[in-house]
Amino acid sequence: MSASAPVRAGGRMTPRSPHGLRRRVRALAGGVLLLVGALLLPLSLAAIWARAELTETDGYVAAVAPLAGNAAVQEAVVDDVTDAVMAHVRLDGLLKAVPRAERPAVRRHFTRGIRQFVEKQVRQVVTGRGFRGVWSGVHRTAHRTLDGRLAAAGRSPVTLDLTPVVERVKRQLSHNGMGLDLLRRVPRAGVEIVLLKAPDVPRIRAVYEVVRTGALLLPPAAALCLTGGLLLARRRRRALIWAGLGCAAAAGLLAAALALVRSRTLDALPAMVSRPAAGAYADALTGPLRTGVWLVIGAGTLTAALAAAGPPAVRALRVRRFAARARS
Repeated sequence: MSASAPVRAGGRMTPRSPHGLRRRVRALAGGVLLLVGALLLPLSLAAIWARAELTETDGYVAAVAPLAGNAAVQEAVVDDVTDAVMAHVRLDGLLKAVPRAERPAVRRHFTRGIRQFVEKQVRQVVTGRGFRGVWSGVHRTAHRTLDGRLAAAGRSPVTLDLTPVVERVKRQLSHNGMGLDLLRRVPRAGVEIVLLKAPDVPRIRAVYEVVRTGALLLPPAAALCLTGGLLLARRRRRALIWAGLGCAAAAGLLAAALALVRSRTLDALPAMVSRPAAGAYADALTGPLRTGVWLVIGAGTLTAALAAAGPPAVRALRVRRFAARARS
C-alpha cells in the first residue's frame, strides 16, 4: 500500500497524511541514533583508556606506582628476584667433602638456608624506602619499550627488566662474606618478566591501530548520535529518559564485561604467576576506565531521573543550588 493510499476511518475513505509518515520516520531515525549513541559511549571510554595506557608513559607509571607498596606485588618480586639469584648458586665444591649418600640431604639443607638468607636481603630491598623510585624507573623503561615496539615493525618481545632490583640486592649482599661469594656468581643480567611475547607483538600492534583510530572517531560519533537523536525525537523528555537509561545500561554491560575478562584472564595465568599480584596489576591499570564507567552510569541515571521528574524538579534543583551559593 502506498503512502497516499486511502484508509477507512468512520466508514469514509480518507487519504493518509504524508506529514504523519515523515513524523514517524523522523521518530524512528531519532530512536536508532539514540540507541547507537548509547552503545558507542562506553566503547569510546574503552578506546580512550586503551590508547592512553598504550601511548602515555607518564600516565602508565602513575597508575602502577602505588603497586610498589602492595604486599602481593612485593611478594611476587621477592620470589622472582630470589629465584634469579638462587639459579646461580652452586654447591658442588662444598659437597665434595661430604659422602655421596649424604649429599642430597646436605644440598637441600644448605640450599634452604641460603635461600632464606637471600630472600631476607631481597625483602629488605623491596620493602625499603628507595624501592618506589626503582619500581617507577623499571616500568617507565618497559612502557617506552612497548611504545617503540608498537610504533615500529618487528617481533621483539617486551619485558619488565628487574635488573635494577637485582643490583640493589647485590649491594645488599656485599656487606658480608657469604654475600661476596654470591655476588660473584650472579651475572650482570638480572631477571626479566615477559610482558609481551614476540609472536604476540604483531597482533597487539594491529589492536593498537584499531584502538588509536577508535579513540579519535568513537567519541565524536557518540556525541553526534545522541545529539541528533534528541533533536529528531518528537517527545524530547521521553527521549532524554531513554537516552540516559540506555547510556547507563550500556556502561553497566561494559562494567560486567570488565569483571568477566578480569576473572577469566586470572584463571588462565600459568601456575608460576601470582594471582594476587596479577589482580592488583589489573585493578591498577583499569582503575581509570572503571571510574569513567561508573560516572557514565551515575550521569545517565541522574539524567533519566531529572527528565522523568519534569521541569518543576529541575527548577527546584536550580533554586536549591542558588540558595546554597547565596548562603556560602
